[in-house]
Amino acid sequence: MDIIRIPEERVRELIGKDGENKKQIEKRYNIKISVDDEGEVRLDGDGADTFFAKDVVRAIGRGFKFGEAIKLFKDEYLFHVIDLRDQFSSDNTRKRMKGRVIGEKGKIKKEIESATDSAICIYGHTISIIASDDLMEFAKEAIFKILDGAPHSTVLNYLHMVRERKLAIKLRGVKHG
Repeated sequence: MDIIRIPEERVRELIGKDGENKKQIEKRYNIKISVDDEGEVRLDGDGADTFFAKDVVRAIGRGFKFGEAIKLFKDEYLFHVIDLRDQFSSDNTRKRMKGRVIGEKGKIKKEIESATDSAICIYGHTISIIASDDLMEFAKEAIFKILDGAPHSTVLNYLHMVRERKLAIKLRGVKHG
């Protein structure tokens, strides 16, 4: 059994209409989920099953819609949370850093998602990523460059390199496939 706390306002997304989201997670991982109104989520089942189900529940708790979170049903997808409290002590700095990751009209966030085939959610004091295991490090690197103060142009150049590398890998696969 594992217990996870998620924000109260995210409980509805976890449960879904008529309990449908919760049922899908339970079925996929062969576990039982119970949720209270304050956001305490209890996962009952085998250790490995609850271990993997936890990431789906945590992703929903960190702001992802159910449709994005269930990418984690696939073994090749990973979930990562960057807690801005670990790097920045003031609320103002954390807010500014979230704004830098989002960029003007969401441009930087969209560029990172596009270049790394990832989904990024900025919620509360965290920045969370869902990405395939082969692209997760690129998404994290782009975000950490921004958090470390790199100019957006540097990050955009990095993402251009990521796209070129992805294309080269895809073309190699086509030639050999």
